[in-house]
Amino acid sequence: MADLTNSTKRGASGAGSDALTERVRQRVTLAGQAFDRRSTASRPKSRRKKTAQPAEQGNGHAGEPVRTKEQVCLRAVFHELGDAHRAYRARTGQTVTPSLRAATNAFKLDPTLLTLVPVAAFLDELDILAW
Repeated sequence: MADLTNSTKRGASGAGSDALTERVRQRVTLAGQAFDRRSTASRPKSRRKKTAQPAEQGNGHAGEPVRTKEQVCLRAVFHELGDAHRAYRARTGQTVTPSLRAATNAFKLDPTLLTLVPVAAFLDELDILAW
């Protein structure tokens, strides 16, 4: 009977992984909507016109690649997860585990939805995800 329970848990975790991927995708979509609202918000006109140099156009830092909307949204969700984990560590006194550090390093090297899901999964296991 123990084998039946373990196989059931493995099957449920696969379904849970798909559900978590969908939750992360929805969170990135919400971050995209917030990005769109910020980018289309009206701002008061400045009193002095600033002329941008060709090297400064893009994201404002010379030598850095221009980030796409998707990358900005993924990073926003990643930082939200980081804030939640730091608050959790402050409450519990825990330290960062090597598995979480490996997942965050993988995301930093290749910021995609597929590399963000393991970070969210780690936090979901700790029950610190609010979404």
